[in-house]
Amino acid sequence: MKFKILILFVLLIFSSYPSYAKDKDISEYDYLKFLGESIEKIKSDYVEHIDNKEIVESAINGILSSLDPHSSFLNAKSLDDMKIQTKGEFGGLGIEVTMENGFVKVISPIDNTPADKAGIKAGDYITHLDKKSVIGLSLDEAVNKMRGPVGSKLQVTIGRVDNEPFDVTIKRDIIKITTVRSRLEKDVGYVRITTFSEQTNNSTKDAIKKLKKNKNLKGYIVDLRNNPGGLLEQAVAISDLFLEKGEIVSTRGRDSENPETYKARPGDIINGLPLVVLINSGSASASEIVAGALQDHKRAIILGTQSFGKGSVQTIIPVNPFGALRMTTARYFTPSGRSIQKKGITPDITVEEAKVEKLETRNGNRESDLKGALDNPNKNEENKDVNETKKNQSVNDFQLSRALDLVRGISLYKNKLAIN
Repeated sequence: MKFKILILFVLLIFSSYPSYAKDKDISEYDYLKFLGESIEKIKSDYVEHIDNKEIVESAINGILSSLDPHSSFLNAKSLDDMKIQTKGEFGGLGIEVTMENGFVKVISPIDNTPADKAGIKAGDYITHLDKKSVIGLSLDEAVNKMRGPVGSKLQVTIGRVDNEPFDVTIKRDIIKITTVRSRLEKDVGYVRITTFSEQTNNSTKDAIKKLKKNKNLKGYIVDLRNNPGGLLEQAVAISDLFLEKGEIVSTRGRDSENPETYKARPGDIINGLPLVVLINSGSASASEIVAGALQDHKRAIILGTQSFGKGSVQTIIPVNPFGALRMTTARYFTPSGRSIQKKGITPDITVEEAKVEKLETRNGNRESDLKGALDNPNKNEENKDVNETKKNQSVNDFQLSRALDLVRGISLYKNKLAIN
């Protein structure tokens, strides 16, 4: 009786979706009947026993995961895990992934997590977990295998462009995400957003308020590199912090004639100061919404490399008491009407990641080496300023260094215009 109820549940879910066949004589009911009969046949004749729960969940998940890489079925446990993750604390490796060509592809590692510390990079492919291939697994199945008891270890085989596959052993841990970090880079406010969870907007506002205590700020940098995204409403809220008016993003579902539009409210939290946003190939989804909105409104200069290109919106649809459908229900568009799906955000200034090394000092004479050279009366003050600059700049981060130069350059240019 219970199994028949589950079959009816499956039929009810999919009876609302239109079905198109090459043979017009086959009705929609015939396809639904075929689905039910197939499940019954698998249950009765498969070589091993499969319980009702497993077979129905697998059937639904198979249909959803075949639609696109981001749709899937969440059973009760997976749904609870997802709720915990959006609140900013969960267990695992600390890695955001998707499925591509049968392999698990890394969107980005999360800052200061086991995966990040192990050297996992955006764009890496995970081909094996504990020596077992991931081919044939759904995304949720692969993610579940990556989870485990805190302190346990997992061997991950990584495929990386221009490298031979290699193994990395990662120790699982509780992932506590600090979604926002900030610091003062001498005269520039730096805000790093690692993901868009429930507390991201409030944490960002708090960070900027602290940075604004320095009255001599020339501008701000918002770092969205390796930010895999998160909650749509948080992306809208972060964009709204820097915009005075206008559209932030629109989402269009099957009925594309009636998009849902999100607009900015008056008030720029940094009062019009220069703003640079850093992105890279690990910047996805909500990160791309923020970058696209600020770019289209010409409120910020986007610097870095092409973003990931996830332009779809997933909706969690509860189907109690079984779990929920995580289903792609819309595409999102930037204010100018751009879809970034499979394309990404193109930065205004492309700056590749690079390692910065200090060149050896060349042997040569300077004015100060010449006999009898006049003293500089401001010598001590200038040296102090140079040393302070070297102390505060993150010289090992080439993209950040270029962003700092850009903010200071824009500020200098604006001041020059104001004086003239």
